Amino acid sequence: MTFMSGREDASRSGPLRPPSLVSQFYTKYKGAAFVPALRQVLEAVTTGGITDIPELAALAARHITRRTTAKGTRARVRSKAVLITPTGTGTGTGRVAAQAIASGSARLRPLIAEAASRGLKLAFTVRLHRAGYVMPSGSRTDSPGIRRDVVQRTDHTEERSYGSAATGGFDAADFAQRVDAAGGDVTAAVQQWLIETGRIHTDARIVHLEVRTWRPRSEQS
Repeated sequence: MTFMSGREDASRSGPLRPPSLVSQFYTKYKGAAFVPALRQVLEAVTTGGITDIPELAALAARHITRRTTAKGTRARVRSKAVLITPTGTGTGTGRVAAQAIASGSARLRPLIAEAASRGLKLAFTVRLHRAGYVMPSGSRTDSPGIRRDVVQRTDHTEERSYGSAATGGFDAADFAQRVDAAGGDVTAAVQQWLIETGRIHTDARIVHLEVRTWRPRSEQS
């Protein structure tokens, strides 16, 4: 096992050494926290002949330190679109960002469909440019009783939530029908609801979408 530079690896890359990843380690020093761990793994393989993956993973874990901020606190990790759905319950949380939203937030459709089939409730949070909202921040008419302190960001976007366990949420079946009517495009279905109910302008564009589904407490055993 050997380490190659991004240039060397680009000509004969394989699934274990993506050229872009290797190049970033060598030219931009990204993933610096993993370098000591990778060196230990390399030594274990080349000098000790260790090839057992769990053993190598355990060895690497002892040499990985999470990044810290300038204040010394643990740095947050950026993540891709996530879909979390506990098996067999239909409840869960799904969130998507710009790239997935542009393609219709397809990852969220199974979550909504499963919740609909089980008669669950649904709520969602959207983020878009604050000028895209019709009603002012914290309006009781816009989203009564939910997240009065809306989340405003430095990029001039704002998060607002609709539906909650406290207010009863929405019927997942109703939103599943909207998604089906939109050809499976979850983003379009949510955006259309927001427009129809007078909450956003027709030219507003969602940049972040989160969907939450749950079983009403009265139905829980």
